[in-house]
Amino acid sequence: NETSGAGAERKRRLRRTKIASTRVSMQFATKNQMKSKTFLAGGVRPQALRQSRRAQRKAPQMQARSRQNLCCVAETKAVPTYFAEYNEKVSVPLEMETAFEKAPMNTYTPKAPFEAEIVSVERIVGPNATGETCHIVIKTDGKIPFFEGQSYGIVPPGVKIAPNGKEKPHAPRLYSIASSRYGDTFDGNTTSLCVRRATYWDPELGREDPAKKGICSNFLCDAKPGDKVMMTGPVGASMVLPQDDPNAVHIMVATGTGIAPYRSYWRRMFLEDTPFKFTGLAWLFMGVANSDATLYDDELQEIKKNYPDQFRVDYALSREQKNKDGGKMYIQDKMEEYADQIFDLLENGAILYVCGLKGMMPGINGMLEKVAAEKGLDWKEMQKDLKKKGQWHVEVY
Repeated sequence: NETSGAGAERKRRLRRTKIASTRVSMQFATKNQMKSKTFLAGGVRPQALRQSRRAQRKAPQMQARSRQNLCCVAETKAVPTYFAEYNEKVSVPLEMETAFEKAPMNTYTPKAPFEAEIVSVERIVGPNATGETCHIVIKTDGKIPFFEGQSYGIVPPGVKIAPNGKEKPHAPRLYSIASSRYGDTFDGNTTSLCVRRATYWDPELGREDPAKKGICSNFLCDAKPGDKVMMTGPVGASMVLPQDDPNAVHIMVATGTGIAPYRSYWRRMFLEDTPFKFTGLAWLFMGVANSDATLYDDELQEIKKNYPDQFRVDYALSREQKNKDGGKMYIQDKMEEYADQIFDLLENGAILYVCGLKGMMPGINGMLEKVAAEKGLDWKEMQKDLKKKGQWHVEVY
């Protein structure tokens, strides 16, 4: 009996070992955290397989992540590398405040670019976002300084064939800088970009066409720490943050990665201990498709928590919210909800910025023109006056 009992026990142990050996642990990346799920390996039910394939067809942008660009997903952090707490100001090297009297321009050119180095590439949207957006930190050692609101040019590797048949380097692609002059490390030795991977889904092929993908955005989103990147600039003066009035109201309107320059603003306003002592109001209107596509929301909520009287954010989620007429909620619809406040602030000196896809401008201008007419105002004349007074700044692409 003891022998048979021992044999039965050995069989039970063996069975448990086999079951344990079939367990597979997978990591599913979400927007701001990693969740572990364990399941028993084995045959996949046909129904589940069909559902999976249907989901893939409905979200072709997700299929792109099955290639090497999973590097961004793999680097999703429980706490994003860009995140900072805003409960107290951070010391920064103040000599950078006096290094330039005005925004530096074209320190490096396409013919003589600056060689920098990738520090990190981190996916910053959730699994149901319409596309992939990454926060990219680049090591510059402070050798390509800039002011908040400027842009860098990135020269993608490789060459293109000119009309005359000769090879020539790719032209720089411009990206708004998504950090203050001190960078995410607060020492002036890094800079940050917010980049959406550009892909093209060919309905005839039933897949992405790699020949039509964005050369530079895919290079950046696929980059690894230590990779070299060629930079030009900085360029642009239209979005440089005015700092002559620390009590000013700044109304920031963005779609997608158009949020990048505003991140440089809010870090300077609320995070860094500089001579710019901001006492005004920063109000962000952000338009994206859904909640998973929001950018830097954890940082925005941190600012709201610590500066509730100085910071506001309102989202237009086109696939989740409805406007007053029952249609999709676009950025101009969300702004219209606060039209009276916006016009009152503009008439009292507020500065309005618009950054993002140029396709949003007709809707925004149309809404502002309609509201102005209801108030007995001529929007075109008002807009000219705002531009003249430095209250209207637009950078679209």
